Amino acid sequence: MATSEVLLVKPVENLGGEGEQVKVKAGYARNFLLPQGLAIPLTASNRKQVESLRKRREERESKELAASQQIAGRIQKTHVAIAVKTGEGGKMFGAVTAQDLYDRLTEAGIEVDRKRIQIHTPIKSLGRHSTRIRLHEDVVIDFEFDVVSENVVEATAE
Repeated sequence: MATSEVLLVKPVENLGGEGEQVKVKAGYARNFLLPQGLAIPLTASNRKQVESLRKRREERESKELAASQQIAGRIQKTHVAIAVKTGEGGKMFGAVTAQDLYDRLTEAGIEVDRKRIQIHTPIKSLGRHSTRIRLHEDVVIDFEFDVVSENVVEATAE
């Protein structure tokens, strides 16, 4: 297979950050990276841009890390309770997903990428639950939240 060496201008997930020289299949470079403006062909004149791109990348990453740490502090101070519909005996209808948790955090004024919330299996029980939120590759927090019933669970009186 033919490969080509390109210089990444913007970060590409699962490939590399800006300023990195990567070898990719020629079709991927020709059909995706180059038209999207994510990379440029690696030539002698483009090699000179590597240093400026690396400086820009370091600045961007330090800003992202600081912003992620700030958001992590705000998330740790936030208490989230998700109200769900329940039937007899407190049995839940449906499940709590990452989208539900994302909606509650957004309502609380915290902007987090929904893809960063990691709930591996949908939550199907009431009570206190914990999940991971990966804000940055160096900032991962365990976030606890409550799942409560929006209906009043009545005890049977006999």
